Amino acid sequence: MPTAIVTGASKGLGRALANGLAEQGWKLVIDARSAKDLEETAAHLSNQTSVVAVRGDVSDPNHHFELVEAVDSLDGSVDLLVNNASTLGTTPLPQLSELDAEAFSRVLETNLVAPLRLFQTVAGRMALGGVVINISSDAAVEAYPGWGAYGASKAGLDQLSAVLAAENPDLHVYAFDPGDMRTDMHQAAFPYEDISDRPEPESVVPALLEIITERPPSGRIRADQIAAPA
Repeated sequence: MPTAIVTGASKGLGRALANGLAEQGWKLVIDARSAKDLEETAAHLSNQTSVVAVRGDVSDPNHHFELVEAVDSLDGSVDLLVNNASTLGTTPLPQLSELDAEAFSRVLETNLVAPLRLFQTVAGRMALGGVVINISSDAAVEAYPGWGAYGASKAGLDQLSAVLAAENPDLHVYAFDPGDMRTDMHQAAFPYEDISDRPEPESVVPALLEIITERPPSGRIRADQIAAPA
């Protein structure tokens, strides 16, 4: 069975994708900052597949080595790396004129620097033809007031993904834009709004699984570009 690392897997899209992979027989290494949510997710997934849960923050380089140790406890090879963990930063979302520089740095560290560091840490264990998926956002290409820090980090992640693909032609590297979803993060961005009209994260998983299975040319892919299964 192939092995995947999915960061930020205790909630939202990360948990939904981990569940979809488990149903297909993937072995999983998952992480999250919340021990309680991570333990609950791992207990659910363990009914379907082998799973190792590692509590930690992706902005901590030492945590990346813990994830590699977890991979080694399975079979030592990484077939799929999903950089899903991210942060909005300060909420309610501030205008750029009011954005604290240290807060901006923390967003970049989590959303942009950490995915690169984790890739560097696991690169030697990536299987030939393996897949790297960096979860992006429409905020990477659209200008939304208040989304400057998050959008800048995701725009950087898009470019980082493109360069990684150019430098690693033996891998499949994607920046994946899932679109709006009904998640805790999205609610934090709009604390006073009803977001129940947004689709659940599970609705995006078929598009991700198709990418992982079919492995189209590396690049930036939006969920709505992938046809829904018949």
